[in-house]
Amino acid sequence: MTDTPVTGHETRSIVLDDSVPQGELCVRTIAMPADTNQNGDIFGGWLLSQMDLAGSVFAYKTTLARNVTVAIEAMTFRKPVFVGDLVSVYGTQVRVGRTSITVHIEAWVQRRNEMGIILVTDGNFTYVAVDEKGQPQPIAQHKPA
Repeated sequence: MTDTPVTGHETRSIVLDDSVPQGELCVRTIAMPADTNQNGDIFGGWLLSQMDLAGSVFAYKTTLARNVTVAIEAMTFRKPVFVGDLVSVYGTQVRVGRTSITVHIEAWVQRRNEMGIILVTDGNFTYVAVDEKGQPQPIAQHKPA
């Protein structure tokens, strides 16, 4: 991944390194029995919701406004998540437009009784900044201090 900051309307390509998380930690939780599907694995919808929450946390830091999810692209379920796994979700800014931000989200797990971490899911989530009436609003471009 490049170290060049993203500003304005630039786009940064995401280079996945399956050995280490990319981006900022936004959510960490433990997968519980109530989150399982009929096979006893963690339900994909639960994991997707954790990723969406993480993306909205990340987006808020840029937009400083309420955000709504408008698109999920390139979602890849790589490995299952099991009950008891520690799930950590990371975000990386891909693009900032006039009213929207796209965030690359990675979900990693640490399995019980194991030291390593595993990339289980990743995808691009797009959020639109909205005002109190739910209408799109421009994202103020923040200048570094």
